[in-house]
Amino acid sequence: MNVAVINIKDILKYFMKFVSVFLIVFGLAKCAKINRNNKEIQEDINFKEYSLLECIEYSVSFFHNSKKKENKTFTVAALELSLGQFNINNREKEQNENIEESVVTTNAETEQKDTITIGTNVNTEKVEEKNIPTTYTNNYSTVEIKNGTNYELTEDILYPNPDITNKKNILIFHTHTCESYTPSDNYNYEMTGNYRTTDLNYSVARVGTELKKSLDAKGFMVTHNTTYHDYPSYSGSYSRSLETVSNILQNNPAQIVFDIHRDAVGSLEDYGPTVKIDGQYVAQLMFVIGTDAGGLEHPNWRQNLKFAIKIQETANEMYPGLFRPISLTNSRYNQHTAPGASIIEVGATGNTLEQCLLSMQCLANVLEKALE
Repeated sequence: MNVAVINIKDILKYFMKFVSVFLIVFGLAKCAKINRNNKEIQEDINFKEYSLLECIEYSVSFFHNSKKKENKTFTVAALELSLGQFNINNREKEQNENIEESVVTTNAETEQKDTITIGTNVNTEKVEEKNIPTTYTNNYSTVEIKNGTNYELTEDILYPNPDITNKKNILIFHTHTCESYTPSDNYNYEMTGNYRTTDLNYSVARVGTELKKSLDAKGFMVTHNTTYHDYPSYSGSYSRSLETVSNILQNNPAQIVFDIHRDAVGSLEDYGPTVKIDGQYVAQLMFVIGTDAGGLEHPNWRQNLKFAIKIQETANEMYPGLFRPISLTNSRYNQHTAPGASIIEVGATGNTLEQCLLSMQCLANVLEKALE
């Protein structure tokens, strides 16, 4: 009578290999999914810590070590691999929790860390460092316009008589909420992209907060929306911000709408357009006005341009050099939503947050005078 000898150790060995292969395949599939999702995130967030190659290396390392370390039980080894996969999945959850925390805490850190205040009757000086020459094609009075469209800018189009009746109600938002600036001693932060951060205390959203604070003190009624429109995906930012603005305007019919950005100038990281006002270095501003030249319906573009000219004409009286030439473009940039809608580029990557906060004090002073 033949008796089959069953080697429990061999059975466990082959069973462990089988389950290991299953876990490896499962892990690779999960990591591949994460990697595909990461490809949707462009320059905004550096969230590619777990690549497919890293997952393969991890899985191979586990399989190799599980053969060598006989003293490590299968249960422990499988648990370690599962925990590794759990950490990858949990990282995305932590990112979202951090964003929610930023939204909650941003209002707690909105006070400027210095006590500098920009007055109204002060001296203004040109600054050459970090600036680049500006060009323009048209002008109205002291206001320069760089016309990037095929429209002929007649005297009637440029005449600054915008049809704005509600001058105290202002909406501020950010299509590219994560844009940020050169870190400084007072505003030092860890970038989560190329001059980008999800921390609203250090992004362009902080600039909007400063403008709101300055305007509130002057009796304006300001709504400041800090929704992330460029995170986790940069693509589609304008579609998402349009939805946000449209929803707000249903209950809050503001005619003045500012989409505040930080200028993006490609590889010129040290470019920081600056002017010296009252002895302080202040980030320069630029209106970007869209049109219907790109094919999208935009009946408000002439009103938008007139409004920008009116504001900039006042700024040139109070703070010469605060504004660069107005940029008139073919794109619409969601400015069809209001007769006083515009993009305001506040500084660039070479500017510090301090300089941008000071420019918001100046802008608030300008708006107070221009809209009286």
